[in-house]
Amino acid sequence: MSNLDAILEEARSHLKRLEPHEVLALEDALVVDIRPAHNRLAEGEIENSVVVERIVLEWRLDPDGDWRLPGFTADTTVVVVCNEGWSSSLAARDLQRVGLPNATDLVGGYRGWRAAGLPIREGGSPPVV
Repeated sequence: MSNLDAILEEARSHLKRLEPHEVLALEDALVVDIRPAHNRLAEGEIENSVVVERIVLEWRLDPDGDWRLPGFTADTTVVVVCNEGWSSSLAARDLQRVGLPNATDLVGGYRGWRAAGLPIREGGSPPVV
């Protein structure tokens, strides 16, 4: 097992990772897309997701931070989405560390969502800066 595999396994041990249909069924979740712009533009985005670039993720989702997004609390379920569900696990772990105990990620990432035939929109939404 590589160091990265061990880090990923440790991160996921603290997450209740969600399948695409489970995320779709959530009523008050905040779905956060951290994929690069070129992927979102080429492949689309999950409807009602918010695009937050990974470099500012913790600052925009710190529930007590001065630069936080409006409309969520420390109790909100935050679902992080990357391309295939790898980097989102690490990002969700980091969000738990900044005060979002219900942060998790999407199994299979955006591509798993799309393969499940769930609602998408055209890509290219501007990220929260």
